[in-house]
Amino acid sequence: MSVESFVKLRVLLSVCALTAAQAWAQADGGPTATPVTMPSEAPSAGLSDTEALKRDFEAKLDAARREVKELREEMRAQAATQSVAQGWQEDWVDEKRKLELVSLDGYLRVRPDVLWRLDLGRRPFETLPSQALWPSSPLSSGERTNAGINMRFRFEPTINVSEEVRIRTQVDVLDNLVWGGTPDYAYSRSGPGFWNDRYDLSVFSQSQVPPRSGINSLNDAVALKRVWGEVSTPVGILRFGRMGSHWGLGMMHNDGNGLDNDWGDTVDRVMFTAEPLAGFYVTPMIDVNVSGLTSLRLPEGGQPFNLSNSDDANSFILAVAKRDTETEAKAKLDSDQTVFNTGLHFTYRTQKNSSNTLWSPLVSDGQSQAGPDSNFILRDANLFMPDIWLKLERKKFRIEAEVAAILGWANAYAGGNKRVEFWQFGAVLQGEYKFLNGNLEVGGEVGFASGDDSAGFGNYPRRKGSGANGETKAGDVDGPQWACSSATSCTDPVVRNFRFNRDYRVDMILYRELLGGVTDSFYVKPRVSYRITQGINVWGSVLYARAIYGQSVPSARDGLPGDPNLGLEFSAGFKYETEDGFFAQLQWAGLLPFGAFQPGGATPVPTTAPTLDFAHALRGVFGIKF
Repeated sequence: MSVESFVKLRVLLSVCALTAAQAWAQADGGPTATPVTMPSEAPSAGLSDTEALKRDFEAKLDAARREVKELREEMRAQAATQSVAQGWQEDWVDEKRKLELVSLDGYLRVRPDVLWRLDLGRRPFETLPSQALWPSSPLSSGERTNAGINMRFRFEPTINVSEEVRIRTQVDVLDNLVWGGTPDYAYSRSGPGFWNDRYDLSVFSQSQVPPRSGINSLNDAVALKRVWGEVSTPVGILRFGRMGSHWGLGMMHNDGNGLDNDWGDTVDRVMFTAEPLAGFYVTPMIDVNVSGLTSLRLPEGGQPFNLSNSDDANSFILAVAKRDTETEAKAKLDSDQTVFNTGLHFTYRTQKNSSNTLWSPLVSDGQSQAGPDSNFILRDANLFMPDIWLKLERKKFRIEAEVAAILGWANAYAGGNKRVEFWQFGAVLQGEYKFLNGNLEVGGEVGFASGDDSAGFGNYPRRKGSGANGETKAGDVDGPQWACSSATSCTDPVVRNFRFNRDYRVDMILYRELLGGVTDSFYVKPRVSYRITQGINVWGSVLYARAIYGQSVPSARDGLPGDPNLGLEFSAGFKYETEDGFFAQLQWAGLLPFGAFQPGGATPVPTTAPTLDFAHALRGVFGIKF
């Protein structure tokens, strides 16, 4: 018998008992009833028994009424909390599903910025393209200010098929579009270079047109970036599709969902999260990082398919964590308890062959237009990537750390089997202490990324260096960190520089703009912030950075390491945020460059070292979250 049927039966029995009690009471003690008096009894005794009986029936009647009331309330509570599978509540459930079929999240971001003298005054001494630190104006070398405004609308709808099944998406509209970047006077006819017939001068352009990839922009106006499904089961949550990837502080794996982020790790993944013990989570994952050469039937189209599985790169991941939810952590902190979270994220990635192209068309007879084996390089790559994270937090302080490594090997040269090895390590430690009822926070951060003694920092290893075969030489800002001159000869077969995720924000100029991320260096960053009132915060920080190897910095010369000191960066900011979603942030930063950025290379040493310029950045972020 179901719970609601049992409740209804109890109510029915109670009503019957109540009706019988009322009838009995009226029959015994009502105004028309005639007392029966036995001859041996006195009249006063008979009246007393009748009144006692009447009082007993009235007490039973009141008790029955109370029970009926309690049972009615119990039945209402059961109806409100019954499973959605119960037929007598289907109308209520359908209405609830209609109201919550789609939930909407996202934000609109407008981001003005001004960058001044980010070349640090090096341009007259940069004799090679590989030595350029910052792109110069094509109009005038004296133009050293970059100012503009860009925007993004991120839309994240969730389709709730049921309480257990949902589809989640992430769509970017006008992603990082520079204001004024798609005027209607240009690129609006048959191809690049054609002007609209209505404008003989660009100054008369008075409208913007939507971005179209390959016509007036590198990106389309709308980009569907992520779509994945979520299914809640009795033993865990299953997720599958194209989704963001994040772990710990985001030093290595970062989904880029922050308001000031630009990149984000997006993966094609199947994962399952189980909670075998309360607060402990185990998550096995499989990623398809590279499918290699795929094909599309021409001209009919249809489903493309993977031409070869030997050029696939796949990751097998296991994450184990002891973690509190946000609600649980807040409850512990409010009750002055300790929050301790930790976990291990381990990735094994493998690839046998590598393809130089991503797709190859098939003609109508089904034969590939590309010749056999012409697109493949034997890689035999194996990577092992452990990432450990821990967090210790109390009401007044927080300590959080992440340590990661990339270890492995891969064949680096087409047609050969010369192996390049990877030994890369990175770590970051954050801490803060709160004063004045939590309004004042004093803290700091220390970061380390292992380096390589090759020239250049190695954030962009596909850039051509100034040496033979595109290898880097002293004075280069970036380039490959390994060197193989042939299939059997490698003068530098080891890559040691670890690279932080690009969306792990440390500063505004040095790492974010000039170097493209933290690598081959360590930094120390003390920080202070103060909450003026609810929703209004101000902060300031100082960052000191130093390279691990003097051979990596631009001031290195042939056979001589450069000054490893990178510089000091000062920053300050202001943020205003309201409960209804509006946010506004303004940041300033100034970089005092040190000797690492002095001109280097094979050029003669200047008799007097040039004075490097103090660089500035001013950036705002304005928008609405929903």
